[in-house]
Order: sequence, then structure tokens, then C-alpha cells
Amino acid sequence: MMLSMVGAPQAFMSVSAQIVSFAQLESTSAASRWSILITDDPLHNAVLIFLALLSLASWGIMFSKFAEFRRAEKNGREFVREFERANSVETAMLAAQRTTSSSFTRVFARAVQFLNETTPALAGSTDRTARFSGSQVEALRLVLDAEAGAEREKLGRFITWLATVGSVSPLIGLFGTVLGVISAFQGVVASGSSNLTAVAPGIAQALTATAAALAVAIPASFAYNVFAARLNRYDTALEGFGSELVALLVREGRI
Repeated sequence: MMLSMVGAPQAFMSVSAQIVSFAQLESTSAASRWSILITDDPLHNAVLIFLALLSLASWGIMFSKFAEFRRAEKNGREFVREFERANSVETAMLAAQRTTSSSFTRVFARAVQFLNETTPALAGSTDRTARFSGSQVEALRLVLDAEAGAEREKLGRFITWLATVGSVSPLIGLFGTVLGVISAFQGVVASGSSNLTAVAPGIAQALTATAAALAVAIPASFAYNVFAARLNRYDTALEGFGSELVALLVREGRI
């Protein structure tokens, strides 16, 4: 019984020592991982900081554009549904006033402005009203294309920055990789040996820069392709809306 009571404190001390040793090992490992990210090399640190800033900027653009596209598409669908049920330009104008402002309502407002400022070239007669000539219809289409282009530019603002980040980040990471390899060679020269201890810090820096660059470039490139495709679909919808507006004028007998 006495042997059991004496052995219990010893076992407790042994377990405590193991826990302390494990905690110290974890602390050392965490410090080692942090030292890979932040080193004494200012160029390596500058590369990682610059990549972090690019990542923050690209993610900010992604969240902003996602919300902007969602809002633009929702408001546009709302007006287009009302427009498709309209049987005259005046009815469509009332629909535009009821719905939330969007690219489609602004294109429509620009077309109405053109129609109000343009005098029909073909005079009316007893059996028909005055009509716009072919050249005036062509001018209307140019106005619609210009306004749709302006809306596309507004919606597509900053999307090209994602492509820039996606293409530039790997090159910046490559620069960091080269710095890490140089650091590895410097470690070999300083220690006079090519063992793992001498080259490990430099290789770790090189791989860290490569991984950081890929972590920045991949989401940015993916988001650019997604937003570019959505922008093209939106532009196509605006062009189709312009054709529907011309068709409405034809049904009204104004063309």
C-alpha cells in the first residue's frame, strides 16, 4: 500500500513533465511556422505583405461585384417583365416609374428622350400617323447601343483588376521563390555544408511565397471569368431589350 502511495506522485510528475514537454514543442512549432512567414529578409516580407494587400483588394472587389450584379439583375428583370406586358411606350414609361432604377430603365429613358427630341421625317396622312425614317431608326439604335455600352462599362468597372491580380500575383510569387532559393544558397555558404539545416529556411521561404501567390491568383482568376461571363450575358440582355423597344415602336405605327 505504501509503495502504491509513493508511486502515485511519481507517475503524476511524469505525466506533468510530458504535458509541459508537449506544450513547449507546440510553442516551438508555432514559432517556427511564424518565422517562415516573417523573416529577417525585408524583400521576402515585402513580397508577402504585397500579396496580402492584393488578396484583400481582390476579395473586396469580388464581394462588391457579387452584390452589384445581383442587384442589377434583380432590378432589370423586374422592369423587363413590366415592359413585356406594355402595349405602348407610354405604358412602358409608367412601368419604368413604378420599378426600381436599373440599366434597363436608364436605356429606356434615353430612348424616350431621343424620341421626344426627334421630329418624324415621314409626315402623317389621313390613314397613318407621322413615322420615323430608316435613318432615324438607325440613329435610335446607335443611341441605344451607346447607352447600353455606358451601362456595361459602369457595371464592369474594376473587373479587369481581378484579371490583373490573377496574372501578376504568380510573377510576384516567383520573385519571392527566387529570393528563397538565394537565401538557401546563402545558408549553404554560411554553414559550409549542404545539409537540411542549412537550406531548410530558404526553401521554406521560397515555398511560402509560391503558396501565397497561388492563394491570391486562383480566386482572382476564377472570379474574373465568372464576372466576365455574367457581364456578357447582361450586355446581351440590354441589346435584346433595345430590339424589343424598336419592335414596340413598330407595333405602335411610329416606324
